[in-house]
Amino acid sequence: MPRHPAVSPSLGDVGGSVYSAHAARAAASGGEVYPFHVGDTWLEPPEGCRMEDLRTDELPGLHRYAAPRGRADLLGRVAARVAERTGVPTTPDHVLVTTGATGGLGAVLGAIVDPGDDVLVLAPYWPLIVGIVRCFRARPVPVPVPDPAGGPEELLERVRARLGPRTSAIYLGTPNNPTGRVLPRSWLEALAELARREDLWIVADDVYEDYVYAGEHVPARSLAPERTFSAHSVSKAWGMAGNRCGWVVGPAEAMPALAKVGIHAFYSAPTAAQVSAWRALDGRGDRWATEARERYRATGARVARRLGVREPEGSTFLFLDVADRLDGRGLDGFLDACADRGLLLAPGPSFGPYPHHVRLCFTCAPPDVVDRGAAVLADLLGA
Repeated sequence: MPRHPAVSPSLGDVGGSVYSAHAARAAASGGEVYPFHVGDTWLEPPEGCRMEDLRTDELPGLHRYAAPRGRADLLGRVAARVAERTGVPTTPDHVLVTTGATGGLGAVLGAIVDPGDDVLVLAPYWPLIVGIVRCFRARPVPVPVPDPAGGPEELLERVRARLGPRTSAIYLGTPNNPTGRVLPRSWLEALAELARREDLWIVADDVYEDYVYAGEHVPARSLAPERTFSAHSVSKAWGMAGNRCGWVVGPAEAMPALAKVGIHAFYSAPTAAQVSAWRALDGRGDRWATEARERYRATGARVARRLGVREPEGSTFLFLDVADRLDGRGLDGFLDACADRGLLLAPGPSFGPYPHHVRLCFTCAPPDVVDRGAAVLADLLGA
């Protein structure tokens, strides 16, 4: 039991800043900086959906609290969109508007785990998920996803090997951050069936659902709606990372529990951000995403070819094994060498047991800047 001035020892394994350890070194390099470590976009949001487009004389209450579950108009549009995309009947009772997908996933984990529970996390994974699990005193258990060339049998074998009496949920992300992979339908069907047999929740990170370049995005909720929570984000969908808005969709009977966590964690998502999202859902967001998807696809494919790796199937990332370029200083030494040339990359261990990998985001800056940064990385890799 921590007493002043001690804090909870369970937070010892929760990281602070995930990606920025080398930022000062890159800034001191004196040249152009390539912020490949940041998962964001250089594009501004759709016109009419930006903060500068919102006026209090047109939108009374813009600076007041929104309802904790979300604005009624936004809940309605989200429910209609999810029903159309998944084929699962969806009403506002299935939706909680949150402070981004991060707040949404926190609400999910806060509602479904008890201290000491295990959450299986398909790896590589979005780094903050393991910290969120630990903040609720549960244990993240990485499950490395096998090579996509095979079927789902090897993945199921790995999942079963890590199941235990305290396993409560499986977390997955598709399209994946950091690999850019899209999980095939057969894999998701197999995971859904396993979750039913083992009586597990499914936590699906769907924030890159609009950015698929090969294959299809299969919403896990369409396969197991009775046990699936899906997280969505305007940050990734429409370039609104600073707005801090997203939503979680799940079984209606479980949503009041998520709402309790949300109320006590963030109370409600920013009202102006919800208005921006509501406007984007009138069609402006989809038109923006269609254009952005083609830009992202072209840049990702070009960078992948430059580096000699497989083109991403989705998301905005490449995940590179740099083992053959490491010396006695290990991965930190390689990241230092990159930073000395203005290049910032996210270290592989942030995404799971990947001590020889780095992640780069190819939408973090305009394409010409990304191309120059890719050339620097290619030189460092000997590609």
